[in-house]
Amino acid sequence: MEFNDKQLTILTAAEKLFSTMGFDGTSVRDIATEAGVNVAMISYYFGSKEKLMEAIFERNTYKMRLKMETMLQNDKMTNHEKVNILIEDYVEKFLSKPQFHKLMLREQLDDKPGGVTGMINELKMRNYGQIRKLIHEGQKNGEFRKNIDVTLMMATMVGTVSQMIISERFYRAANNLEELPQEEFNTYMRKKLNNHLKNLFKLILTNEAK
Repeated sequence: MEFNDKQLTILTAAEKLFSTMGFDGTSVRDIATEAGVNVAMISYYFGSKEKLMEAIFERNTYKMRLKMETMLQNDKMTNHEKVNILIEDYVEKFLSKPQFHKLMLREQLDDKPGGVTGMINELKMRNYGQIRKLIHEGQKNGEFRKNIDVTLMMATMVGTVSQMIISERFYRAANNLEELPQEEFNTYMRKKLNNHLKNLFKLILTNEAK
C-alpha cells in the first residue's frame, strides 16, 4: 500500500483521534484540524470517514498479511518455526503501533454490528484463516497435537500483548521499572513477551514447554 505524504499526515491524525475519542466521537473536521488540512482534502483522498478507517486498517495490516501468505508457502521451515515468527511479528507490530491497537480495542468494546466493528471482524477472520491453515499443516505432519482451539490460542496471544500495552504503568511499577527509558523498556518487553508466548504456544501446540 502506497500513500503520499499528505495522505499519511491525514491517516496519522485520524488514527490518533480515533484511538482517543473513538470513531463516532471524531468528526472529519476534527481530523482536518489535527492534520492541518481542509475538509475537502480528506473527502478528495478518502471519500468518507469510513473509507478513511478502512485505509488505516490496510496501512497497518497489509505488510503483515503479505508476509504471512509468503511464509505459508515456504516448505523449508517447520510449522513451529513459522509460529515463532508469527509471534515475533505480532509482538513487534503491537509494540511499534500501540495507538492502532488501542483503536482496535476501543472499537471492539462497543461491539456494534456492522460499521467499524464489522471491518475489524473481517480483518480478524482473514488473519484467522491464514493461522488456522498453518496450524492444520502442523497437525497433518505430526508437529502439532490434535484438538487445538485456534481462536482461543490467538486470543491468548493478542490479549496478552494488548494487556501489556494498556497496563504498562502497572507493569513498570510492579517490576521496579519506572525509571527505564521508553526505548529500553520496549526492548525489554519485546524479549519478555516473545519468550513467554513462544513457551506458552509450545505447550498449547505440543504439550512440551521449557
